[in-house]
Amino acid sequence: MAQTFRKDLQFYKFCLYGFLKNLRFFEPFLILFFAEKGISYLQIGTLYAIREVLKNLLEIPTGVVADALGRRRTMIYSFVSYIASFVIFFFSSQYGLFVIAMVFFSFGEAFRTGTHKAMIFEYLAIKGWKDQKVYYYGNTRAWSQIGSALSSLIAASIVFLSDSYKSVFLYATIPYVMDLLLMISYPKELDGDIRNIEGDKIKRNFVKVTREFIHSFKDIEILRAVANISVYSGFYKAIKDYIQPVLKTFALALPILLSLEGKQRTSIVIGAVYFVIYILTSFASRISGKTAERFKSLRTPLNITMIAGFSMGILSGIFYNTGLLAVSIALYVGIYLIENLRKPMGISYITDMMHRDILATALSAQSQASSLVAAVVALLIGFLADLYGIGWSLAVVSILLISASPFCMAWERQRR
Repeated sequence: MAQTFRKDLQFYKFCLYGFLKNLRFFEPFLILFFAEKGISYLQIGTLYAIREVLKNLLEIPTGVVADALGRRRTMIYSFVSYIASFVIFFFSSQYGLFVIAMVFFSFGEAFRTGTHKAMIFEYLAIKGWKDQKVYYYGNTRAWSQIGSALSSLIAASIVFLSDSYKSVFLYATIPYVMDLLLMISYPKELDGDIRNIEGDKIKRNFVKVTREFIHSFKDIEILRAVANISVYSGFYKAIKDYIQPVLKTFALALPILLSLEGKQRTSIVIGAVYFVIYILTSFASRISGKTAERFKSLRTPLNITMIAGFSMGILSGIFYNTGLLAVSIALYVGIYLIENLRKPMGISYITDMMHRDILATALSAQSQASSLVAAVVALLIGFLADLYGIGWSLAVVSILLISASPFCMAWERQRR
C-alpha cells in the first residue's frame, strides 16, 4: 500500500521528539567511559543488566500508568529521570554511584518505552491512517537515526576538545530538557481515551487494561511475534556498544593521525563511524515500508532478518579474532542496520494484533521481553569478554541465539 498520510505539525513534532531523544552524546563512548573508570567488562555487564532488569520490572506498570493516567504525564516523568541520571554520571567515578545513575536511567526508559509509540498510533487512529503504521513510524524513526548521526559528531567533538569522556553526560541534558518542553506541547487527545485521574476510575481502568493485556498474551501467535521482535532487539541492545573497543583498537592501529593523543584519535574514528552507522540506519528505517511491501506477510522479512543479524554477529566475532578489523566492523554495522530495518515492521506486526486502548501496555510488554533478553546477554557477554575477549564473546552469544531462533519464528497466520 502506498504512503498516503499528511505531514502535518504533529508529524514534525513526532520527528523532533525522536531527533532530540537520540542526541545521547554519551552513547558512542559509554563503554570506554566505564573502562576509563576501571570498570571490568563483567561489571559493565552488570550495569547493563541492572538497567534492563529494572526496565523489565517497570515496563508493565508504567505501560498501565500511561494508558490509565495519561501518556503525556508519563513522558514528562521519563525525561526528568533521564536528566537526573546524566547529572549523576557526570559527577561520579565509583561503581556504586553508577548503579544509582542506572536506576534513574531505567525509570526514564521504562516510562518512555512503548508510551510514545502508543501516542503515534493513537494519532494515526484519530486521523484514519491506521494502515500507514509502517510508513509513518519508519519516517519518524528515521529522524531518530539522524539525531543519532549528528549526536555522534557532536560527541566526538566534545571528547576531542575536552579530552574527557564524562563531559558528554553534561551536554546530553540540553536536548532532554528541550524534549521535556516538547512533551508539554503535545495535544491532550494523545493521552488516549483515559484522561481523568479520579481514584475509582483509575482502579477500573487498571483492571480493564490489565485484563485485556493478559487475555491478549494467551494467544500463542502473539507470544511468538513478541519473541521474534524481542530476542533480536535484546541481542542488539546488549552488544551494540561493544563496537566501541573494537573501533578503539582499529583507531590506534591506523598509521594516520599519529601526532594526536590516543583519546583524540579514538574520538575521531568513533565519531566518523557512528555518523556513518546512523546515516545508514536512518535509511534502513525509511525503506522499512517498501521492504515490507515485497512480502505477502510481515512474518517473512522478520524471520529472515533475525537469522541474518545473528549470523553477522558470529562472523564479526570471528573476523575480529583473526585481525580483520575492517570486515568485523562492517558486519557489526550490519547488526545495527537490521535492527532498524525490522523494528518498524515488528511494531506494526504486533500492533495489528492488539486493541489500541492497550497499545502502551502491549508495546511496553514487548520492550520488557527485549529488556530481559538484553539483561541475560549483557551478563553473558561481559563474563565471556573478560575471559576470552570481545570477539569470541560476540561469536558465542550469536551462536547460542541462532540456535534458539526456531522457537522465535513468527507464524503464518496474522490477525487483522
